[in-house]
Amino acid sequence: MDKLIIEGGGTLSGTVRISGAKNACLPVLAATLLTNERCRISNVPDLKDVSTMVEILATFGRDVRQQGDTIEIAAGDIKSMTAVYELVSTMRASVVVLGPLLAKYGEARVSFPGGCVIGPRPIDLHLKGLRALGADIRIKEGYIVATADKLRGSRIYLGGHFGSSVLATANTLMAAVLAEGETVIEDAACEPEVVDLANFLTAMGADVKGMGTPTIKVRGVQKLSGAEHSIIPDRIEAGTYMIAAVMTGSRLFLENARLEHNLALIDKLQECGGVAEEHPGGMDVYRSGDRIHATDITTLTYPGFPTDLQAQMMSLASVCDGISVVTEKIYPERFIHISELNRMGAHIILEGSTSIIKGVEKLSGAPVMASDLRASAALVLAGLVAEGRTEISRIYHLDRGYERIEEKLSAVGAKVWRESE
Repeated sequence: MDKLIIEGGGTLSGTVRISGAKNACLPVLAATLLTNERCRISNVPDLKDVSTMVEILATFGRDVRQQGDTIEIAAGDIKSMTAVYELVSTMRASVVVLGPLLAKYGEARVSFPGGCVIGPRPIDLHLKGLRALGADIRIKEGYIVATADKLRGSRIYLGGHFGSSVLATANTLMAAVLAEGETVIEDAACEPEVVDLANFLTAMGADVKGMGTPTIKVRGVQKLSGAEHSIIPDRIEAGTYMIAAVMTGSRLFLENARLEHNLALIDKLQECGGVAEEHPGGMDVYRSGDRIHATDITTLTYPGFPTDLQAQMMSLASVCDGISVVTEKIYPERFIHISELNRMGAHIILEGSTSIIKGVEKLSGAPVMASDLRASAALVLAGLVAEGRTEISRIYHLDRGYERIEEKLSAVGAKVWRESE
């Protein structure tokens, strides 16, 4: 098992290439199950979760070939309709194979998903959407067992207790494209990753309207063809490096990053004293003054402030002038990183789903432990500004969502490296 070592206190300068979005890539890869023809997906990030999805596709008999950041997928002999526990237990997004398997083959057997431990994330909305299309779903021996003679279009409301769900929207959308008749998905997720999936499905021949809005209309078609598609850049990875630039008082050019995908973050960074400028091919991000000012954040579904950047912004708030308040509306228990930031000298108090952060002059390097993907990134950011050495253990969480983070940071001047524990 590896750990990450960071010698903090320096500034950064240069270009960081933003990889393809993991949260767009995984549903797109799952969508290739909807056709028997060859699909070619480019700008695929080199991540553990992507490798897991490729393994899952291979268990279904798909012929998967990868060269660099491009994956070609062709149909082979169907070996199984089961996504096994050994693979699914490591990655929550693996549940998105349910929709395409049901739509194409009329059956699916998927183990309950795993992933980051950030509080309860029920899959009830996934099952609600698929049942509304006519699927029979049972829970048996830790597996979701779904069957359908023929899916039929329906009007489906996908709003959950904490808002819309990206993966539930993706699952329902992929099932609906081959269903008979029209499907209307109300309170659909509006995230760019859903739009990216819809664009790929459209390229395959699906009839999808309204992507990027709360109401998606799908008219089912008889079959889908193969297609080529390039995954959008990862707005969460871009956001993490934007926060790094502001925290460290540095200037970074984020190649491929799209300003329009991170407007809520940019608004908050501007309140803190950060600047984000769009240029051909990416964004320039830097801090306008010597100090960082406190700001308040409430996580919301897109286009609101993303929950996947909450932990990173808490690291920034830890060294701001003044008091910041962070309220988590999507995953109210997503605060495991607080204890580790406090070990580094942060002053954070948790009250229910709200944390109060009193900015300190400096953080100190310390041995800390990553608890989930985005908490890992928050600790990396804290390590960049801390005095002394920070050692982050259990960084396999980082490898699920950040492509070669130590290499990218080292290339812009950070003193960071990986060691075996």
